[in-house]
Amino acid sequence: MANLNKVMLIGRLTRDPEPILNGKGAKFGFAVNNRKLNDKQEWEEVPVFIDMEIWNRGEMGKQAERVLQTLKRGQQVYIEGHLKMDQWEDKNGGGKRSALRVVVESFQYLERREDGEGGGQSRPAASRPAYNGAGNGSRGRPAGNTYGGGGGGEYDDGADMAPPPSGKSKGGTEEDIPF
Repeated sequence: MANLNKVMLIGRLTRDPEPILNGKGAKFGFAVNNRKLNDKQEWEEVPVFIDMEIWNRGEMGKQAERVLQTLKRGQQVYIEGHLKMDQWEDKNGGGKRSALRVVVESFQYLERREDGEGGGQSRPAASRPAYNGAGNGSRGRPAGNTYGGGGGGEYDDGADMAPPPSGKSKGGTEEDIPF
């Protein structure tokens, strides 16, 4: 029987990231919206709150540090990861407790961020360096601004797309889109 444990989310941080295990990891709150039909037959957004954790793993080894330095409450990001069930005994005699969390494997900035230095200047997302855990040419992940763990990755300039065919301009047409 096949198994798959993969999570892909776009949402916003509900809490600033906090270091865990002496800075080897970070944890933060995250929210996504689900749509549901209410009693009045109108669609409404229902938030889902998720606990996230990220670790200094992979070739880069600094994912958690980057999260701690760059992400803040309210920022929108794209996250890829997997589910993890934590179980423990309640200290107050409340029995066995459990929580479902997402372990972040890679993330991508989806909006401009304020730099901590230089008078609050902001850079467009495309100008930040990117790390794609799957290496160059990964078509399964969004291009640019991705910080991920996993094997075989390397720094790239954020351009995860092949150059345009010779003789064509950079602008291209709808026919040039590969999907």
